Amino acid sequence: MGRKWMNIREKKAKTDQQTSRIYAKFGIEIYAAAKQGDPDPETNQKLKFVIDRAKTYNVPSHVINKAIDKAKGSDDETFQELRYEGFGPNGSMIVVDALTNNVNRTAANVRSIFNKNGGNMGVAGSVSYMFDNTAVFVMADQDEEAITMALLEADIDVRDVFAEGESIIVYGAPEDYGKIKETLDAFGIKEFEVAEIQLLAQNEVHLSEEDLARFEKLIDLLEDDEDVQNVFHNVDLD
Repeated sequence: MGRKWMNIREKKAKTDQQTSRIYAKFGIEIYAAAKQGDPDPETNQKLKFVIDRAKTYNVPSHVINKAIDKAKGSDDETFQELRYEGFGPNGSMIVVDALTNNVNRTAANVRSIFNKNGGNMGVAGSVSYMFDNTAVFVMADQDEEAITMALLEADIDVRDVFAEGESIIVYGAPEDYGKIKETLDAFGIKEFEVAEIQLLAQNEVHLSEEDLARFEKLIDLLEDDEDVQNVFHNVDLD
């Protein structure tokens, strides 16, 4: 599956440098997950998943607890999960996941960003069929064979386990995210470079220097939008 996970790590490194922005996005996601179900992560698997992800981005406990406390209150603000699909320079493919309390605002903003930066919106399904929904775990300084055996012994049918430099990467089915993480936790791994459910491109494309500059600007603007939670693409940034 190549180095597709590198796009995730690069994105994480970038967002780690923009703490207030990433904290705000996770705060909304935690609030929405807690509001949709029980505000207890032990009984709300979606909330537990979001909190686990937040911790890999070093979101502090007070931000997590504040979002959960808000969901427990009388606030009736509701958020919708939306997905937009489109194309960037030279046919590059982009999927945008948003969480919003104002659908009209978000749709207009995302469309404007595409149109003003060399891209265009597509219809639902025009791009996402070229991506695989995947649980991705990246760990440093681990033994590939030992991790593979631990996952097999836990009866987890992972898609791939491989090494890249000093990191071990595990790809699994999204529905197995919890089982994989529990197994890795039991194995003694408590810190992850990446622990996400992501859309991984089935095939990556290379852009010219000029197109890549336009593409990166488009992605940056999409990720900076307050309603956008995730942006996935098929461009090799390595």
